[in-house]
Amino acid sequence: MLNLEELALQLSVIRAESTYIDGNQLYDEVLNYMPRLNRFIFNIHTHIINSCVGIDLPYNNDIRNSFINRGFQSIDTCADERLINNRGNCHVYSLPYQFSEFLFMSSCFQGGKFNKVRMLLMLDRRPFEHELFKIISQDFPFLQKLIIWNSEPEQNKQHHSSTTPSYICIEYETLKSVTNNFTNDATRAICTEIKSRITSDTFVRLENFDSYFSSHEILVLRKPFK
Repeated sequence: MLNLEELALQLSVIRAESTYIDGNQLYDEVLNYMPRLNRFIFNIHTHIINSCVGIDLPYNNDIRNSFINRGFQSIDTCADERLINNRGNCHVYSLPYQFSEFLFMSSCFQGGKFNKVRMLLMLDRRPFEHELFKIISQDFPFLQKLIIWNSEPEQNKQHHSSTTPSYICIEYETLKSVTNNFTNDATRAICTEIKSRITSDTFVRLENFDSYFSSHEILVLRKPFK
């Protein structure tokens, strides 16, 4: 590590009873041991699980300044400043963004330019609203795969998005809410464009679930016998 001159780091960390990784901790525990490092690109995600409410979370500007003070001028951050169900997420990454994946995006995301990203994973216990998907459609112009996990329905349902990635993974309950129990004609028009589906036989589907899609190519995932 002492002779390392270039480093591309994409890191996701789960921490309990702690706070987000900042520039000071990254320098003290990692970069301080790489004296010859002259090129460093990174995307660092911290997922915290805190049952102790007394732990104060840093603000976005605090995290950003901790990296700037260590010499990283071209960076951006997005961090949950309050916990939901004792959980929070923080992203900090160098600019321009150099990775083909953006993993564990949360609802605090504010946008940017991500021309190299082909796969996006969205994960949050807060609802993803229309404005966030509008940002994604503009800032991820070459997105091919979109994976969404969200336990809360969208609050503002007055809008729709024209984003059409080639692969989407979505929870059944979310899909049921968006399509109004698979009766909405507007979303039906979008679903008819889907060429294939991968589903599971482990959930109870509404009667008109299968007829809502025009696809004839269906792969059903089954649990193995014990």
